[in-house]
Amino acid sequence: MIFADIELKINTKNGNEILLLKRQPKEYKHTILIIGVMHGDEPDGEYLINRYLQDRNDTQNRLLFIPCLNPDGKKLKTRKNANGVDLNRNFPTKNWLKTDSNDDYFGGETPASETETRFLIYVLEKYKPDLIVTLHEPYKIVNFDGPAKTFAQKISDITGYKVAENIGYPTPGSFGTYCGIERNIPTITLELPENENKEILWNTNKGLFNFISCEQVF
Repeated sequence: MIFADIELKINTKNGNEILLLKRQPKEYKHTILIIGVMHGDEPDGEYLINRYLQDRNDTQNRLLFIPCLNPDGKKLKTRKNANGVDLNRNFPTKNWLKTDSNDDYFGGETPASETETRFLIYVLEKYKPDLIVTLHEPYKIVNFDGPAKTFAQKISDITGYKVAENIGYPTPGSFGTYCGIERNIPTITLELPENENKEILWNTNKGLFNFISCEQVF
C-alpha cells in the first residue's frame, strides 16, 4: 500500500499511467519534487520512492513524487519512451539539438514533443518546486545543476556517493539544464549504482527521504 494522495495522472501513448503523488502537511514553506524512471531501463528510482511511501512518515515539506515518468520504456526495457525518444534530451532548452532518430540519446523531432515531457513541464509550472531530485542509474554519483551544490554535498554525506558537477559528456535538452541552469531551480541528479541489492540500495538511500522531509533541508 502507498500512503500518498494521487494529485494528477495521465496516460502515455501505450496506455500506461504516470502518477503525481503528494504528501503535504497542513502548513509548509517548501515543495520538493522527486522523479523516478526517466529512462525505462533505470527502474530503481521507482523502487526507492515506493518503498518510502509504504510507511506513514511525517513531512514538514510538501513532497511530490513521480515514481515512474517513463512506464512505456520500463515495460519495453528501453532507455527511450514508446516513440523512441530519450526524455532527458527532449526538454526545450537553449542547447536542444535534433539528432538521428537511431541515436540512443535522440531528443525527439522537436523540443517537448513527448507527453511525458509536457506533463513534467506542467508539474513544474503548477507546483513551482524549490528543489528537484531525479533518480537515475548507474554512475553512483550526486550530480547537480543550478544552485544545488550545498544540497548535493548533503546528499553525498548521506549516501556516500561522490559529488560530480559534470556527468562527463554533453547533455543537450536535458532536464537538469532546463530546470537548474535555465530556471535556477536547485536540481539534483542522483545516480544510483546499477543492479544493486535492493536492501543495500534502500539502506544506503533511505536517509535521502528523511532529509527532504525536514524543513531544515533549506
